[in-house]
Amino acid sequence: MPYMKSHLKVHYFQHIAGEGFGSCYDFLKSHNAKITATEFFALPVDLPLEIEALPHIEDVDLLIIMGGNISVNDEANYPWLKIEKRWLRRYLASGKPAIGLCLGGQLIANALGAAVSHSAYYELGWTTVQRVRNIPENCFQLPDQLKVLQWHSECFEIPKGAVHLAENQMCRNQMYQIGKNVLGFQFHPEITPQTLEMFLDNDDQIEVFKGDVLPSLAELKKTNKTYFQEGNQLLNQAIEYVLEAS
Repeated sequence: MPYMKSHLKVHYFQHIAGEGFGSCYDFLKSHNAKITATEFFALPVDLPLEIEALPHIEDVDLLIIMGGNISVNDEANYPWLKIEKRWLRRYLASGKPAIGLCLGGQLIANALGAAVSHSAYYELGWTTVQRVRNIPENCFQLPDQLKVLQWHSECFEIPKGAVHLAENQMCRNQMYQIGKNVLGFQFHPEITPQTLEMFLDNDDQIEVFKGDVLPSLAELKKTNKTYFQEGNQLLNQAIEYVLEAS
C-alpha cells in the first residue's frame, strides 16, 4: 500500500442530509485521518455564504466532494453554489488532491468551465462502465469494465485538459482525471448498503426519475452486498492514487 500521510486532514463537501462519507470513511479512519465536513444542505438559502466560512486550503490534505439531488446550474435557488465553485477553483489551482463523486464530479468539471446538462438517458441502478481505450500508462488504471451504481439525471463534459477514463452507452462521460491529483466520477463508487437504503427512502432523490425506471427501485432494495465491493475498492485505490501526487 502506498505511503499515506499520518493524521491526514480530509474534508468533504456534503449536499444531502444523512449521506455521510460512504465506504471510504472506515478506510480513511484506519489511517488515522482527521475528517471534517461542510454541510451545504444545512445552509439557509436566503443568507449569503462567505467564502471565508469554508476551510483554509492549507488545512485540507484531501478534498472529497459528495453527491446530491441538485443541479450545478441551479445557482438561483442555491446561491452558495457560486461560492463552492469559486473555492473549488482556488483549491484545484493549488494542486492538492480531490475526488468528486457524481454531483461532486460535475461540480469540479463545471468549476473548471465544462458544461453539465441533462442526460439523454437517466441512469438509476447497477450498470456496467468500460475503461476508455488508449488511456496513457501514467494515468489511473481501471479494469476493462466495472459494475457500479448510477443515480443521476445530468452529466458532465470532460474538462479541458482532463483525460477521459471511463464510459458506457447510456452516458459517455463516466470518469475523468486532471493531472495526477484529481479524479471525477459520474457514478457512485462510495455507495454502501446503508447509503443506498437512504437514497431509496428519500423522495427528493427519486423525484427526477420518471416512468420506466421506477419499477427498478424494488429490485435495488434487494441488492446483494457483494455488488458494493468493486466500487468501494476502486475508491480506496483512487484515494491512494491522488494522495501519491501530493
